[in-house]
Amino acid sequence: MKKILLAAVFLAGFSFTYAQEAQGKNVDSKEDKDLMTWYHKDFSSAKVYGVNTENAYKYLESKGLKPKTVLVGVLDSGVQVDHPGLVKNIWTNPNEVPNNGKDDDGNGYVDDIHGWNFIGGKNGDIDIDNMEVTRVVAKYKPIFEGDDSAKNKANQAKMPEDFAMYMKAKELFSKKSVEAKQGFQTYSMINEAIPSMVKLLGGKNVTPENVSAIKVTDQKDAMILQVLKQVAGSPEFQGKTPAEFEKIMKDQMKEALDYFGPQAKQYDLSYDPRKEIVGDNYDDYSEKNYGNNHYEGPDAMHGTHVAGIIAGLPQGKEIQYGVASKVAKIMSVRTVPNGDERDKDVANAIRYAVDNGAKVLNMSFGKPVSPGKTVVWDAFKYAQDKGVLLVKAAGNENEDVAEHLAYPTNFKNVTDEKPFVNNVVVVGASTNKNDALRADFSNYNKKMVNVFAPGDEIYSTVPHNEYKYLQGTSMASPVVAGAAAVLLAYMPNLTPAQIIESLVKSSNASTADEFGNFSQAGGVIDVKKAAEYAYNNFYNGKSGNVKKATKSVKKTVKK
Repeated sequence: MKKILLAAVFLAGFSFTYAQEAQGKNVDSKEDKDLMTWYHKDFSSAKVYGVNTENAYKYLESKGLKPKTVLVGVLDSGVQVDHPGLVKNIWTNPNEVPNNGKDDDGNGYVDDIHGWNFIGGKNGDIDIDNMEVTRVVAKYKPIFEGDDSAKNKANQAKMPEDFAMYMKAKELFSKKSVEAKQGFQTYSMINEAIPSMVKLLGGKNVTPENVSAIKVTDQKDAMILQVLKQVAGSPEFQGKTPAEFEKIMKDQMKEALDYFGPQAKQYDLSYDPRKEIVGDNYDDYSEKNYGNNHYEGPDAMHGTHVAGIIAGLPQGKEIQYGVASKVAKIMSVRTVPNGDERDKDVANAIRYAVDNGAKVLNMSFGKPVSPGKTVVWDAFKYAQDKGVLLVKAAGNENEDVAEHLAYPTNFKNVTDEKPFVNNVVVVGASTNKNDALRADFSNYNKKMVNVFAPGDEIYSTVPHNEYKYLQGTSMASPVVAGAAAVLLAYMPNLTPAQIIESLVKSSNASTADEFGNFSQAGGVIDVKKAAEYAYNNFYNGKSGNVKKATKSVKKTVKK
């Protein structure tokens, strides 16, 4: 789910968008410090739907409970393991001798000190990879739409499930590849026009009044002025000097071009970096001993941001901290390229993290088709059998996930009444705006999304020892992973099902924008209330054992 979330305005029929990131925040300002840590706030006192982090720790400690460290696997694009805000909370494999070129612990992975990279090999690391729809079309088009029509029909009849997946992938591929090409062309045009926009400002600040007063005489300047007028209506440009305007526009266009540029390869039917770089037999799903120990990879922004939300620690002037910063260690399992993750890698990443002691896995990724879904489902079941919780982002398409499945999913069929495993929690993204609590990009569903958590304007660690605001269900998922780690640290015998029930039934509910219909919980998680629920319903304080889990979540507590 490595996606840039963009807010649209329009130019010549194409959508012009800009990245929703905070620019130049001053950490000495109380207002900005509040924004940087808003997702930790207590709703009852701050009236903001944070997750009540500090009060959770106070409650658990008031019960005389002593925390144990919880290992959280971050299955993502990679993590900067030496980031100053993360380095103290990075897992180190106690059974592996660093950099000796040997598999000391005998787990099949050489020098896996802080985790593993399943999208790398002896020849380097994968950066850009295909979208899954591209891979499906490339594989099945010769089978279902080859030169021999009779053979095509026979294959379609013999492989109905594969054919249905192919037709879905083909439709998405046709649409998305065109959008990608148009997007790149549009943003390239806007990027080239930035100097002309600055010139049209004539030294004046960006205000609707100043922009409306600009007069042009030729068609090219008229088109550029149209973009400038739309941009001038955005709050982040209001009152900016021409120089400030130019910098923000260049930064945003760079991010847009960095997003759309790689899609030329992501939607290229002939592009396949797998064999040359990773060197495995990709069609052999049983193969697991491949990859390398490059924990960061070529672009670890997404994974490093996720890791900071779970276990980041304040350092220097930076006050950012993760929900489980006091109790969690991060294991980096690089699984997600600039493109779609591959099912083989997802399954192996889950098994690796489970086998090496992770009790919570964060999975901030997803895709619309999944050729190897049964292999991933087997890994889900393996994690369930080992008592490991999987936390999955719901997706950023503003869609009902029952109508638009986002793989990997814990429902084998959308008509199923309940998931086939009980260790997966699916997370939607909420905001700090009570009158628009569901983030407008977040996927949703009353049955298939369990909870919502803060996922808009989330400040966290990014590579090069920096920090940044990002948003997405990718950011909401690690909030829940951190919350789960806190519960497990103090009550280590809790089962995944009990953790999920505790989070669901203690969520702070809201009726804003029909928020109660967007998830099973109908609300935003509250770690302190979840801790109370788990302690009172499952934890036996005298023996330190966990009571028998209840069979199902029947009712959402509205508070």
